Amino acid sequence: MAPLLDHKIGDAMLSSLPWRSKSNLLTCSLLLLIYLTAQPTLAKPSSLKEITDGNWEDILAGEWMIEFFAPWCPACQQLQPEWNEFADLGEDMGVNIAKVDVTEQPGLSGRFVITSLPTIYHCKDGVFRRYQGARTKDDFLSFIDEKKWQGIEPVSSWFGPSSFMMNTMSALFKLSMFIRRCHNYLIEQLGIPVWGSYVIFGLATLFSGLVLGLILVFIADFVFPSRRFNSPNYYQKKQTMEQARLIQQLEEEQEADGEEDDDEDDEDGEQDNVWRRRTASPKGSPEEVLRKRVVGIREDQDEEDS
Repeated sequence: MAPLLDHKIGDAMLSSLPWRSKSNLLTCSLLLLIYLTAQPTLAKPSSLKEITDGNWEDILAGEWMIEFFAPWCPACQQLQPEWNEFADLGEDMGVNIAKVDVTEQPGLSGRFVITSLPTIYHCKDGVFRRYQGARTKDDFLSFIDEKKWQGIEPVSSWFGPSSFMMNTMSALFKLSMFIRRCHNYLIEQLGIPVWGSYVIFGLATLFSGLVLGLILVFIADFVFPSRRFNSPNYYQKKQTMEQARLIQQLEEEQEADGEEDDDEDDEDGEQDNVWRRRTASPKGSPEEVLRKRVVGIREDQDEEDS
């Protein structure tokens, strides 16, 4: 009863309005209807997804086509309209269309080893293949519809984006970008000359290398300690070996002193022999010479007497 009464009251109020007011009301209602109808189309979100270092693992599930680009790349700018149109149709085909800005995501650039721009990858359930065909919307659609990606050899698991090697490569690219930003900050914001920035980075590299080396040594000693230090008799054996070494050293010194004494005796004997050789005549000693002379004189006297 109440809704019927409200409807009658509304009709009565509308009939009481002048003709021009009715016309304006009808125009406003028509414009409102057109706006509400067009609003979902205008507010439709873009089908092109953006991949970053934080959400790149999403592409490991489902089917994806990913474009790696840079804003300053002319070829990338030329491809962008075709890629956007392809992205609008990708949702109907069950394919996720994405893009990666390598200037903002250096880690992904290293993870996928991007050496030229633009680079396009096809991914199906974590298996990656590099797209090498023509770069038009129709070619992209044909590549997906006809499953031409099955004829392309997939990327080896060693070089896959989720492998240990590519994780390391991604970290190196991130580190290089961090160093570059620090360099730009030093020379642009702080006014440090370029050579000064290089000196700072050189000293930082040297210091970090020394610290890392010490840490590795400590870890190695902790994980793999030397067995000789763990032995309970190590210090006792060490003391015994030290005493034996000292005793051996003393014996060697005594042997050396004895050899010096023998050498001195030998030298004295050699000097006596030399003196004897010098004083001795070629016919014998002086006593023998004198005795021979006396005998000779006596023999001469005996001959004279006889």
